[in-house]
Amino acid sequence: QLHKMLFYSFFKTLQGKEIVVELKNDLAIRGTLHSVDQYLNVKLLNVTVDDLENFPHMQSVKNCFIRGSVIKYVQLPAAEVDTELLQDATRREMAQQKAK
Repeated sequence: QLHKMLFYSFFKTLQGKEIVVELKNDLAIRGTLHSVDQYLNVKLLNVTVDDLENFPHMQSVKNCFIRGSVIKYVQLPAAEVDTELLQDATRREMAQQKAK
């Protein structure tokens, strides 16, 4: 449960940034992160799909809501990722897990 909160807090800091969400069906959706909730559901704005050949129905989609359970990967803009902060938060989470 704690790791979900870690990722939730992290993704909240990326609101307004462009990310790529790859789904379990191999559809990759690029868009601006509008919102994320505690279930890691995300809403993307100004979406584009590179693979329109396999997903032609996505051509007219401009905004979308993606259920967290169907997400395989999220590609983040490297410049926006504070790795020190993320590593520190992960270490704190692991310490809390061991203390239980």
